[in-house]
Amino acid sequence: MKKHQNILLALLVVVCMCITAPVAQAQKSKDFAGLARFAEKNAALAPVAKGEKRVVFLGNSITEGWMKHHKAFFEENKNYVNRGISGQTSEQFLLRFRSDVINLRPYKVIINVGTNDIAENTRPYNEDYTFGNIVSMVELARANKIKVVLSSVLPAAGFSWRKDMKDAPVKIEALNARIKAYAQKEKLPYIDYYTPMVYGEKRELNPAYTYDGVHPTAAGYEVMEKLVQEVLK
Repeated sequence: MKKHQNILLALLVVVCMCITAPVAQAQKSKDFAGLARFAEKNAALAPVAKGEKRVVFLGNSITEGWMKHHKAFFEENKNYVNRGISGQTSEQFLLRFRSDVINLRPYKVIINVGTNDIAENTRPYNEDYTFGNIVSMVELARANKIKVVLSSVLPAAGFSWRKDMKDAPVKIEALNARIKAYAQKEKLPYIDYYTPMVYGEKRELNPAYTYDGVHPTAAGYEVMEKLVQEVLK
């Protein structure tokens, strides 16, 4: 009898886990786009002053990390607004584009996207889908009289959280070529982070500019900042 009770108890635990796991996951994904992340900061942001040329940096952890590893760039340029969220893909950018870009009334938006799409953070990678999201963001910006600056995906030989992926450099180069061609066709500024930061036969992010092969160090951000300033001057 006791043996049967133990078996029933074990089955009950398994059933509970099967029920609660999807619920917990659903709760975690309620804010899939991260709309709440900058809600308070966006509300507190002062209206654009007359003559001010606000620039929004829309991105993932590489953009978010800019504030951590080279905060001075944003402190010295008060009109620069960092809206990077770690782990995000192009579809999440698109979902929060109104709240984190359009509603802030910037003069320009710099879209730094692609790393996490290729790493398949939210779905299997499809270049057409990612590129389509980029085009949609450009069209939304233009409809709201916001100038767009596109940028390359940073080099990476691979991703620590996707060790099974062996063709990241090929995918990065292909997406970069497509973004650059689109920028030229649409007469949009394009920031090429890739060329001055790629290193060796593995086409990795130069070890002098990164601490993990994906995210820049302060030295890496300095390279990026010079390129940004060239486009924004």
